[in-house]
Amino acid sequence: MIGLCRKLLHKLISSPNCKTLNPNPNPKINSTITLQIIRQITTTSSSLSRKPSISIWRRKKEIGKEGLIIAKEMKRLQSNPLRLHKFMQTHVTRLLKSDLVSVLAEFQRQNHVFLSMLLYNVVRKEIWYRPDMFFYRDMLMMLARNKKVEEAKQVWIDLKQENVLFDQHTFGDIMRAFLDNGLPEEAMKIYDEMRQSPDPPLSLPYRVIMKGLISYPELREKVKDDFLELFPGKFVFDPPEDLSDDQEWKTDSEED
Repeated sequence: MIGLCRKLLHKLISSPNCKTLNPNPNPKINSTITLQIIRQITTTSSSLSRKPSISIWRRKKEIGKEGLIIAKEMKRLQSNPLRLHKFMQTHVTRLLKSDLVSVLAEFQRQNHVFLSMLLYNVVRKEIWYRPDMFFYRDMLMMLARNKKVEEAKQVWIDLKQENVLFDQHTFGDIMRAFLDNGLPEEAMKIYDEMRQSPDPPLSLPYRVIMKGLISYPELREKVKDDFLELFPGKFVFDPPEDLSDDQEWKTDSEED
């Protein structure tokens, strides 16, 4: 903010209308210039305060040198709980926010569930931590990929306690992650949460979910009924019921 004020002052002083450098300055002109400076600073500050900040969990997470060293050592020590715990206390808790976020993202990308859960708990204790739906989305999708139901249940309990609310698109993405990894029961529990959400329903997430439910026709019919009730003017294109039978018939015909 100080740098911004200096730039504005320099701009106004350098303008042709500015008389502050005159040996005999006019008080009225000085007063006018002062008002201009105050107005520009106020307007700029107001616009900056209105600009929404991007969640740290949505920013590009490039792991730095310090983060790489910590990640490598944690992976090396994960088979030794005592040494890993000591290392967490002496090194991991001292990481800068950006490094801690990037190391967690790297563990999630590599599907290191145990290490991700460790850092997940560290992050939630940091002074800068604020509940964020993208933080929880990334954790749940990583756990879904690795079929870790119990860990996912714990993460869901945590986000409910922190009053985190997902939007409809995020609900759809998380459900697809569970469905694509063969966890329909867990996916439908999330669907029930989605139905109770105060966020207005959108048709696209429902279509994403129904596509993921093609292998589960009974569950798909339930979601389809809800979809038609919520969006009476919309259409649903059902896949052929005998799609798998047709595929087997084609295979048999080719062999004959």
